[in-house]
Amino acid sequence: MKKLGIVITDGVGFRNFVMSNFIGEAVQQFDSVTLYSGLSISAYKDVSDPKIIIKELDVYVESKLVWFFRKWKEVAHLHKHKSFYGMKDNLETGYPKNNSPRALLVKLIYCCTHLVHSDSSILLAEKLQFLFFSKNKITQSYLELLKEDQPTHLFFTHQRPPFLAPFLYAAQQLRITTSTFIFSWDNLASKGRMLGAFDYFLVWSHLMQSELLYFYPKATKEQVKVVGTPQFEPYVMPKYQTKAEEFYQKFDLNANWKTICYSCADVSIGANDPIVIKAIANAIRNNGIEKKIQLIVRTSPAEDDSRFRSIREEFPEIIWNVPKWLLTRENHAESWSQRIPSEEDIKDLRSLLEYVDLNINMCSTMSLDFMLFDKPVINTVFGNPKNGLYNDQRFLDFGHFKKVVDSQSVSIAKNEMELINQINEALNTPNQRAAERKTMIELQVSEPLKGTSKRIATTLANFND
Repeated sequence: MKKLGIVITDGVGFRNFVMSNFIGEAVQQFDSVTLYSGLSISAYKDVSDPKIIIKELDVYVESKLVWFFRKWKEVAHLHKHKSFYGMKDNLETGYPKNNSPRALLVKLIYCCTHLVHSDSSILLAEKLQFLFFSKNKITQSYLELLKEDQPTHLFFTHQRPPFLAPFLYAAQQLRITTSTFIFSWDNLASKGRMLGAFDYFLVWSHLMQSELLYFYPKATKEQVKVVGTPQFEPYVMPKYQTKAEEFYQKFDLNANWKTICYSCADVSIGANDPIVIKAIANAIRNNGIEKKIQLIVRTSPAEDDSRFRSIREEFPEIIWNVPKWLLTRENHAESWSQRIPSEEDIKDLRSLLEYVDLNINMCSTMSLDFMLFDKPVINTVFGNPKNGLYNDQRFLDFGHFKKVVDSQSVSIAKNEMELINQINEALNTPNQRAAERKTMIELQVSEPLKGTSKRIATTLANFND
């Protein structure tokens, strides 16, 4: 029998693998499917197939020793690859600013890994990390759970969350074949180490495949499969489609005017969002934009819209789309991870992608979302080390985004004047960068959106043949 275990870690994983076609396709390829969930089991009320079992994972909390060696391997990985700007930036921003006991330990780790950061030292740190949680009661409960279920394959829908390392360890101890999906386009070239060693890897593109083989030289090309990404599959699923008139009616928009969508980052990197939104709103009021324009702002699903309250009061004409993500579990250490999207929100997002005329965002993956619908995109980076704003211009040098900049598939606005000029240009000549947008999508997502879930499920099934 082929028995698949799927590890869902958070709301984005839920969106990508539960709200796409993936679960239905997995049921076709495997005799049974078990969802091991980091979310509350209440999130799965719409999953009703009798072949699917849902089990809520106990929450693992690291001990100090486990944290120490996990941190060691992650910082060593960043040191090893600090020639990549994103790695270097994360290394610098992660250095402690105070001298608390934990901060001093992190500084010690930085000092030691600056001198020693070979692959063998990273693997030794990981071995010690795993050793110190191997006897933990949660780890032991994971072992018992997997012994009872006996999956033939365990698929992790995210490669990084450290609290899943004991679950991976349990699978390794029981010789269960494991795989992981590389979660996002920036993860390999700018983030820290994966949570552990997997047998197989699923990636978005041939670009991502080459990146993984570079950063993890022990992996072979046969272990890294290009499958595309389910992140965008809802955009070709009929259940999420909305008619144009329904879109304009829902958001109270004028169908005869052009529509700009500004999509916000979360508060951790989106400090300049209010400045950009005000710049656009003022340009509309002052007729700086040559066409009749309406602005809709979509906030980040990771937060509510409270930080924009003053802007909402100052510019009542702005239309707001606050993502309808539902909190599934209270009092969680990472409450943002416990929010899942509603079906209504995926419909809202898809309708924005299809019916607005221009997207503006700060170097977000939303650039790809809008490119999939062949819409022009402007990336705003108003901040630099000299002007006192949050320095978002540094993201232009991150490996994943430098490819976007160099491709000229988007325009880059570093100040208000550039932004307004680029808005007028994009609205007057929306097809100007169409060829570049198509090339960028082919680079970042190497497989068609239709059939993504079937492709992933078939690939997983073939791993055990």
